[in-house]
Amino acid sequence: MPKHPNPPARAVASPDAPTPPVAPPCAAWFAPVFGGFLALTLLKWVNPPVMETLIVWPANLAEWVFTAWPSAVGYALLGVVALAAGIAARRALAVAWRRWPWWTALPAAWLLWQGVAALGSVDAELSRRTLGHFAACVTCFYLGLVVSRAPNPGGFFWPVGLAFVPVLAIGLEQHFGGLDRAREYFFTYVYGQMPAVPEEYLKRITSKRIFANQFYPNALAGVVLMVLPVSVALIWQMERWFTRAARAFLVGVVALSALACLFWSGSKGGWLLMLVVGALAGWRLPLPPWVKRAALLAGVLAGLAVFGVRFAGFFERGATSVGARFDYWEAALRTSLQRPILGSGPGTFGVAYKAIKRPESEMSRLAHNDYLQQASDSGWPGLALYATFLVVALWRTRPRTNGAAATGGHLRFAVWLGVLAWALQSLIEFGLYLPSLAWCAFAWLGWLAGTGKRLDNRSGSA
Repeated sequence: MPKHPNPPARAVASPDAPTPPVAPPCAAWFAPVFGGFLALTLLKWVNPPVMETLIVWPANLAEWVFTAWPSAVGYALLGVVALAAGIAARRALAVAWRRWPWWTALPAAWLLWQGVAALGSVDAELSRRTLGHFAACVTCFYLGLVVSRAPNPGGFFWPVGLAFVPVLAIGLEQHFGGLDRAREYFFTYVYGQMPAVPEEYLKRITSKRIFANQFYPNALAGVVLMVLPVSVALIWQMERWFTRAARAFLVGVVALSALACLFWSGSKGGWLLMLVVGALAGWRLPLPPWVKRAALLAGVLAGLAVFGVRFAGFFERGATSVGARFDYWEAALRTSLQRPILGSGPGTFGVAYKAIKRPESEMSRLAHNDYLQQASDSGWPGLALYATFLVVALWRTRPRTNGAAATGGHLRFAVWLGVLAWALQSLIEFGLYLPSLAWCAFAWLGWLAGTGKRLDNRSGSA
């Protein structure tokens, strides 16, 4: 049969046609470097910037190992990490930044507004310290975008998961006698030698609530809420090294230790939020819907029962901390209405609150609600930028499917769940002002933003 005299021409791309740029991956070594910095953050930078004066430079090797470090050390190391990012991803950044979602510009806009609000601050020194902390948060977010180009996400998250272990160990040791020994040593050898004891520290050392190495018990609860899902996902993905039974055992040890620390921290809001985190995680299990509904109902009822028994005495005493929070929130709202554009200045809630609080109200330097404090400290524009960033980021990076995970799928859901828990706890706490929580949360949000389409578009990924 003769060939067609004029066969149809194939569509050939013009050599002059532009091809979409594909960003090269980030160097693999940068993921564990940045992850190691965040692990150090979890262990060493646990105080809010407004209380930076409580931290003194370590005087010897033992203090460098066992005590918190000044923020200046963290900023210096973060600068080194940022330089390393430029080296590790210098080829990728020229292309990758054009592929980032539009909302990744919001953290920079929020930080810029914080700088504007600081110009009229009622306490310039407090605002300077807070601005340094916020700048570190935003830097961590963009470094998270950079590390999202790394080929292996495990190297980024494993250091934080490993740092979680000593945090839990310190918390358990405190419950089983360590806190009593520390209290006895303090009042025997330290208390009489100090010209003035910070009220925050005195309240913490005289309480039976554990706090591990964190600023106070509710901060420990925040660490558990944010890091536990990621730690569980990391362990469960170790099928190349451990059998299913061994992984289940390791998950059980870590989860039970974390829940025990959460229980003994005495955090009411933390326990209720853990029920939310557990319900969201449980709903993704590969089980029939009726089994999941029954299991979740039983779990929530059991959790509420434990909550009722554990905190019955707290409610019998009148739930004083709840009333105190309403005082803080009312004061933050009043300040935001008096200064709706620029607020009183980043980090200055305590200054504004001291001027308007009732004599019988408990003093606080932080509003125990990050969103209201944004309105109080930097006006309604500051709140709008920050809240919009978090809502859009969590919505855009939310898990898309319930199927089995491909590369990074289950881990990505765990990271999202941890950041969601941090954002929800910020309604009743000040996680934005704790470097050990905020720097990690911003970095993980950056990683989520950079990996969203690449992982969600793969079959079965989340």
